[in-house]
Amino acid sequence: MKSPRRTTLCFMIMVIHSSQATLNLNLESVVHPLILREHGLAEEDPLRQKRAVATNSAAAEEYTVDIEIGFENASFLEPTKAYLNSLSFPLQGNSAGQATHILSIAVTTVCRPSGNEIWCSCETGYKWPQEKCLHSITCQEHDSSLTGHRCSCLKGLPSKGPFCQLQGADVTLRMSVRLDVGFQEELRNSSSALYRSYKTDLETAFRKGYSILPGFKLVTVTEFRPGSVVVDYEIKTMTPSLELMHRANEQVVKNLNHTYKVDDNSFHVVNNNETKLSVVPKTILEGDTVTVVCENEILSSNVSWYDVKTGSKIQNSSRFSINTSVLNNMTSVSHLIIYNVTRGDAGEYICKLTLDIFEYWAKIKIDVKPIQILASEKTKVMCDNNPVFLNCCSESNANWSAIEWKQEGKISIQGNTETDMGSSCSRYTLKADGTQCPSGSAGTTVTYTCEFISTHGARGSRNIEVTFTSVGDNPSHKGGVHEFLRHVMEMSTVQSTTGNSLETSKAQEQQANLTITPDPISVSEGQNFSIKCSSDVSNYDEVYWNTSAGIKIYQRFYTARRYPDKAESVLTVKTATREWNGTYRCIFRYKSSYSVVTKDVTVHPLPLETNIVVDPLEATVSCKGSHRFQCCIEEDEDYRVTFQMDSITFPAAKEVNGKQVCYTYNFKASSVPWCSQKVDVFCRFTNTANNSVQSPSMKVHLVPEENIACQDPIIGAGEPEKVVQKLCQFSDIPSSPAGPTGGILTYKCVGSQWKVKRNDCIFAPINSLLQLAKALIKSPSQDQKLPKYLKNLSISTGKVQNEVKSSPGSLGAIISILDLLSTVPNQVNSDMMKHVLSTVNIILSKPILNTWKVFQQQRTNQSSQLLDSVERFSRAFQSEGNAISSVLHPHVQMKSMVVKSGHPNIYEQSFVFSDSDLRGSVVIDTCQLEHLQPGLSVVTMAFPTIKTILAQDALGKNFADSLVMTTTVRHNITTPFRISMTFGNSNLLNRKLQCVFWNFDLANRTGGWDSSGCYVTKHYENSVSCSCDHLTSFSILMSPDSPDPGSLLKILLDIISYIGLCFSILSLAACLVVEAVVWKSVTKNRTSYMRHICIVNIAASLLVADIWFIVATAIHDYYYPLNETACVAATFFIHFFYLSVFFWMLTLGLMLLYRLVFILHDTSKSIQKTIAFSLGYGCPLVISVITVAATQPQEVYMRKNACWLNWEDTKALLAFVIPALIIVVVNVTTTVVVITKILRPSIGDKPSKQEKNSLFQISKSIGVLTPLLGLTWGFGLATVFQGNNAVFHIVFTLLNAFQGLFILLFGCLWDQKVQEALLNKFSLSRWSSQHSKSTSLGSSTPVFSMSSPISRRFNNLFGKTGTYNVSTPETTSSSFENTSSAYSLLN
Repeated sequence: MKSPRRTTLCFMIMVIHSSQATLNLNLESVVHPLILREHGLAEEDPLRQKRAVATNSAAAEEYTVDIEIGFENASFLEPTKAYLNSLSFPLQGNSAGQATHILSIAVTTVCRPSGNEIWCSCETGYKWPQEKCLHSITCQEHDSSLTGHRCSCLKGLPSKGPFCQLQGADVTLRMSVRLDVGFQEELRNSSSALYRSYKTDLETAFRKGYSILPGFKLVTVTEFRPGSVVVDYEIKTMTPSLELMHRANEQVVKNLNHTYKVDDNSFHVVNNNETKLSVVPKTILEGDTVTVVCENEILSSNVSWYDVKTGSKIQNSSRFSINTSVLNNMTSVSHLIIYNVTRGDAGEYICKLTLDIFEYWAKIKIDVKPIQILASEKTKVMCDNNPVFLNCCSESNANWSAIEWKQEGKISIQGNTETDMGSSCSRYTLKADGTQCPSGSAGTTVTYTCEFISTHGARGSRNIEVTFTSVGDNPSHKGGVHEFLRHVMEMSTVQSTTGNSLETSKAQEQQANLTITPDPISVSEGQNFSIKCSSDVSNYDEVYWNTSAGIKIYQRFYTARRYPDKAESVLTVKTATREWNGTYRCIFRYKSSYSVVTKDVTVHPLPLETNIVVDPLEATVSCKGSHRFQCCIEEDEDYRVTFQMDSITFPAAKEVNGKQVCYTYNFKASSVPWCSQKVDVFCRFTNTANNSVQSPSMKVHLVPEENIACQDPIIGAGEPEKVVQKLCQFSDIPSSPAGPTGGILTYKCVGSQWKVKRNDCIFAPINSLLQLAKALIKSPSQDQKLPKYLKNLSISTGKVQNEVKSSPGSLGAIISILDLLSTVPNQVNSDMMKHVLSTVNIILSKPILNTWKVFQQQRTNQSSQLLDSVERFSRAFQSEGNAISSVLHPHVQMKSMVVKSGHPNIYEQSFVFSDSDLRGSVVIDTCQLEHLQPGLSVVTMAFPTIKTILAQDALGKNFADSLVMTTTVRHNITTPFRISMTFGNSNLLNRKLQCVFWNFDLANRTGGWDSSGCYVTKHYENSVSCSCDHLTSFSILMSPDSPDPGSLLKILLDIISYIGLCFSILSLAACLVVEAVVWKSVTKNRTSYMRHICIVNIAASLLVADIWFIVATAIHDYYYPLNETACVAATFFIHFFYLSVFFWMLTLGLMLLYRLVFILHDTSKSIQKTIAFSLGYGCPLVISVITVAATQPQEVYMRKNACWLNWEDTKALLAFVIPALIIVVVNVTTTVVVITKILRPSIGDKPSKQEKNSLFQISKSIGVLTPLLGLTWGFGLATVFQGNNAVFHIVFTLLNAFQGLFILLFGCLWDQKVQEALLNKFSLSRWSSQHSKSTSLGSSTPVFSMSSPISRRFNNLFGKTGTYNVSTPETTSSSFENTSSAYSLLN
């Protein structure tokens, strides 16, 4: 136990360490004690988990360190907390030269003295673990109000930890912020370029800012609203503190472009996950006093209550009372009390707590039930001393506190009360004799009242009028009690029912009386209507509706509901069509008794908006030109049609062409008073019932005539680069006798002609089926029509199979049809399933897979939509009898089994596709099947080709190369359901495998592979077994060509890279040191000076690039960057400095060429340096900046699996490859020119010496220039493309890693002048004397002669023999100038 005067601060540090060595932090001076844990379990708190790293290689490890600091002076506490909150992360740590970063520091626990005790409480957002609350002494006063919660205060700090932990699960914060810019209408259209631009920029800034929140997962912009521009967005994270949210908002403002003009004070956060609402009592009756409790662990008493129904804020009054308090400085509790509640008070209520920018609210619905007491209204009692029972029952089993009986009348006859609170019934026994009913009292009525009193104040009563008759006054009724009433009362008492006895008896004796909506129903197509049918009894076996022709209405259109004293059914039609015109019958059936009531419905013809086709969809019209607009329908009815443009209305002309009727108007731009404006044109259809419908709008852009570039009689006019869409049926595509062609053609104005940019036309037979499918889902008898329609779809798809291969529009239409129809059936039989799978088999055949690639390029979700549709059909499938059903096609197979009662058989199905060399099996154990309802069907389908059309994983590299197997059951499964699968494939060796399922909610509901709940159980040479805890579509993912993180090749490449980089960095540093030491000795002439300038900058650029390469490796764990901003920076600098290496190589080559070719031309040193630095650093900077500016706003600058230029999405890598290739070509050309120049004989040279000199120069050129001209990267370019050999990876890694060593040896130490300068500075006396001796002879004997020890080593290495003199006294001045220039630059 700590000293009572000692204050303790506990906080948590998250550390990332790049070495596998044990982390050792020397914190003994401040830590007491240090607890180090490496977390990796899914059940632990998300912030205390080690980040998931799906690799077996040595990677950065993440630790959570709990630290305890004690303060003798409590005043140090708040400054320490303030300092920790002010830190910016990540922080660079020092750990024996290894990379250690502190990601975050969070204060979790504070222990303060309280009297003679230490009270340890959790900071906001943290709670003690449950086991600590159970086994430790809690601060009872502190936690008394939080029953059922994990405790937040303990007496004393646990000796063995842990400290307080982050509380709560993921929450969704709904946020908004205001941009002080003008609102544009395009921001309402999610498909507009402006909307997408705003969304991309804002989400990027939001991600960067809110990534510091605990458990942050994603942020999504949901809407833009006027006033200036209000951005609504959602964040999925864990509950953040107020201070952390402010810091995150500040980061958002910093990361966002200033043109957006963010209002710093407009951030608003709505969190409805933290507020808990409860209501007392659970069952609310009229007259109760209702208490709604709003509890929030937020320190604020600013709580407001709202009535959703009225939209008003609730104030204290005679009927409402609000009381808010903060308990123990931890929890806000607000009570809303409603006195004498009525049914008018029923509805939703909102509790809203406001704290700074946070708004916490929750909504609760209150249902107020009327008090219904069931009893007979009148009864007769014979005063013959026989017991008579008066029974009262409440319709609701409420929490009644008492049931009282009272009487009022001329005579007083008391009875005995028997009450059963459990059944909410009370019986009052009357036993009247002749003395109580004296003669003359015949027909005396006494009113008995039973009153139910609830615990919360509600009162309900029922009067029973009892007429007493003496025996002498009415002997014929001796002992008579109304037998029907007696039967009802006895039944109510014995059965302990709640009031249905009267209605039950009534239903047994007679048919129900039905009433139906009395008002006449007359609507137009497209409108909605409803019919209510009510029964005066609540007991029935079946309720259904049908037409006067006996056609049963599909049950999705009506509902049935039972009340205590009645029942009702409501037929609701949201979109009426002409099929709904007629007489409808509502039928209640009880046993063999039928009660029927009818209603006539009149539906007036009016085209549906979706059935009106317009032309053009959009058009450009010159201010002096004209254009023809038309609206067409497939019927000839008496409609009044007008065109409307802005506020101007034009009459329409009618044209009939076969079954199609078009209404047209020739618009002249000169008829309107404005030009250079965009307007919407639509036509309005009005029927005889004076109801109207508006067509889809046609976009018209009026422009000056000189802006028109393209003109076509069918497509219309257009500006340069203008893109327009046109319905295929109004284009120049030939019509078909099967009906109009569907879909859309997209044109682009190129030059002066329209070019087809995209063809999404739908063949006429498929388009007709699509229109029928849209009509079918609105039909009252859609379930009866569906089997025939599915058969026609299968036949028609087979007939147009060849056409679909070249028509993405037709393929998309078939997928839409299946999606529409899959929402119809409650039950699918074997024949229907065969037709569905026959259609699916066709569209998944290999010849049509190329058509699917169009959807993949457009990033649409048709493949996910198809899989979802087939799953819905399979869930509705029910086998006939107990047989095992199977459907086998080349591209889809289905097998199913009916679950039997008792002990069901194990479910085991296998699939083999010999053409694809794929196989698979599914197994569900008996223990899992026992939880299913007997008679249900378990269905599994397997698809061998759908893997190629489903999206890749998030990296864009992993792909499914196995069967996709879907297993479903009709029953909704709420508990984990274990399923085992085996996927067979001959292509599984050396692949990283992962068991996944298709999650339809990922990627903005376009779907994606997800591994949650699935894992690999066994991995064989040609198969892999998976186990998952849910049902849907499963497969396995594998990586194609990049080395697996745990593979031997990847480990080998990593070892080579790290060892080589160490040598390279040391060599480059040594090169710079050598150059600094010998600089004055080797830069005495201008040519040598520029040559060494180039060498120094090449070495420096490559050194910095290698350092950034190491940084990039540390901040990326192969699967995702640990810090996205740092990864972007690393990518930029690696790109820049590697380009600088190339451009300085180019500078060196051009300088050599200049000195050899332009002998007589001399340029000053300052000009040469300016040109060199501009070329060496200026050009790389321009290329790097343009690359990042063009790709980073769309977040496609980097690769997803490395901090390097993107290749898959944008080919940003070309910004490095193309300059590198150009420089290699230029330098190779330069080398050829240099060698040619060196080989050219010089005047006065002797042939033998010239030959030796030329060989020497060639050897020097090849030895020095080859590694400097970047030929190493030739192997690097080969590694970019998929399917490359591992040899390219190994050779490139070797050459690139040791490039610094090459520069040290061949660019620095092989230089004769450098060797001489080093020997002069560091040689022994014998070297000095030898050098002096050779100098006195008057003949230069360079170090690279056979007499020099260093020369022997280098010359033997390169196969040199003999002694070569670089220059001789016989050379002419011109020859000497030429040769020495080349010599100086080469050396």
